[in-house]
Amino acid sequence: MGNLNFSKDLAEYSHPISALFDQPKTAKEWEPYILSEEQIASFKKDGFVKGIQVLSEEQVDLLNMELVKLQSLSDEDKKLFYHYESNESEDPNKVLFHAIGAWRLTPGFHDLLWAPAFRMAAYQLLGQSFRIFHDQLFCKPARHGGVVAWHQDFSYWTFTKPMHHLTCWIGLDDANKENGCLYFVPGSHKWGLLPITGLTGDMDAVRAILNTEQLDAFEKRVPNELPKGFASFHHPLTMHGSYANISDRPRRATVLNAMSYHTLGNTAEYHRLKALETFPEMPQDQVLGGNFFPLLFDGDKELEGLEKAIPKVDYRELYHQI
Repeated sequence: MGNLNFSKDLAEYSHPISALFDQPKTAKEWEPYILSEEQIASFKKDGFVKGIQVLSEEQVDLLNMELVKLQSLSDEDKKLFYHYESNESEDPNKVLFHAIGAWRLTPGFHDLLWAPAFRMAAYQLLGQSFRIFHDQLFCKPARHGGVVAWHQDFSYWTFTKPMHHLTCWIGLDDANKENGCLYFVPGSHKWGLLPITGLTGDMDAVRAILNTEQLDAFEKRVPNELPKGFASFHHPLTMHGSYANISDRPRRATVLNAMSYHTLGNTAEYHRLKALETFPEMPQDQVLGGNFFPLLFDGDKELEGLEKAIPKVDYRELYHQI
């Protein structure tokens, strides 16, 4: 998998193209990946769950090799990305690499969408079959890595409906407080949709729009400290952000954003239409499907015959709030 052919759009393949992951072939083989009742309950209560291994150390190393190449592309190669910023930080003394669409360029990031641990957890936490929405890369170099300010993911995704999304954050380095790990505000997924206050500038800009109770909740924020290869999952309204990396280690991560299989385009009056110019066409009120939004897990089919009951969230309760 070391030879990368960027002229080929891997979105043409709505299935794994390598042997990076052993795929379960029977319902029984999915059992090791099933989240517990306690993990589901924690997600419903706090808006996130963490500590789920998605990648082995060898798989992390392979993705990091691909990542090196993805960070030094020609302008022509970058055209397959929906978004590509070598440095999106608003602080001139910091660096934050942010790109959307790596799954279309390299076999490892392409096949990561079909990682069994990710697929089962996403199915349970979304409560039904799902598609990929898009992936992201967030990389903070050692000593001067930039922040990702406090925000809710769905505030940037209102060009889709209904709100039935899920974010999976996977560390490609060990992540802790020193190198700029993610933080969550427990229970913030119940606050409703808040205005956008910026993504890579003032870390605490969001505080200006919060009430006293919400500000108090920030004092209970939880660091998402994880070994590399491990993941967290969070609700699309969960308030989260990550501070600067001032350590001597990098903090690299990839993010998989999933959505229900019935998610529709909602672009007709989207006020940030310019931000969609490089995305695939997403017609108003039509299901987002096809090669760019492949179905990643069909629960009824994949789990047919499984004797063990699978705990899932009630998506009508947890997602259809707005």
